[in-house]
Amino acid sequence: MSLRAETPAPPGARVRRFGRSQRWVHRTTAALMGVCVVTAAVLYIPQLAVMVGRRALVVRVHECAGLALPVPVLLGLVSRGFRADLRFLNRFGPHDRIWLRAALRRDRSPASRPAGKFNAGQKVYAAWIAGATLVMLGTGLMMWFTRLTPLVWRTSATFVHDWLALTIGVVLAGHIGMALGDPEARRGLRTGSVSGEWAKREHSLWRP
Repeated sequence: MSLRAETPAPPGARVRRFGRSQRWVHRTTAALMGVCVVTAAVLYIPQLAVMVGRRALVVRVHECAGLALPVPVLLGLVSRGFRADLRFLNRFGPHDRIWLRAALRRDRSPASRPAGKFNAGQKVYAAWIAGATLVMLGTGLMMWFTRLTPLVWRTSATFVHDWLALTIGVVLAGHIGMALGDPEARRGLRTGSVSGEWAKREHSLWRP
């Protein structure tokens, strides 16, 4: 995709950014991921484990939330708007390389970070979290169904699952921190629309 592939969004009135399906998928996935992270913390941090107790119940909630994690995305595929957003997230162009170079230089000026509907950082995050979720699901199933795999596989799966869970927690904290620093982006996920001025500044190549 070239820099001329999209025209700037109008700076005036509100601009529609996400439909109902995209917002539902994001909220539901975030809720399930939050349950996974919280229950994992309870299972692995002794102080929390003592406070909460009922370890068997926490394990079951963690397992159910993990199994359900891909469901919102799979259901979202029914929506044309959601599928279109996935195509945007899966498509890298010259402007994304420019955005990443600016990010590595810590250049925060909007002119140095051209972006379509999603910037390069959002695309990288989406790809990473999708892959990490699949790995967590696979290793979790190995740990759950102990008779289906040999001991060495389960031991390796436990190692990968635990350390990747810690990495996901750190990445999610960064993701939430960036969201807290951008109220208009949060408003877009909450209401479905953003200001034209924000769209022009942060996603100058986006054509609503």
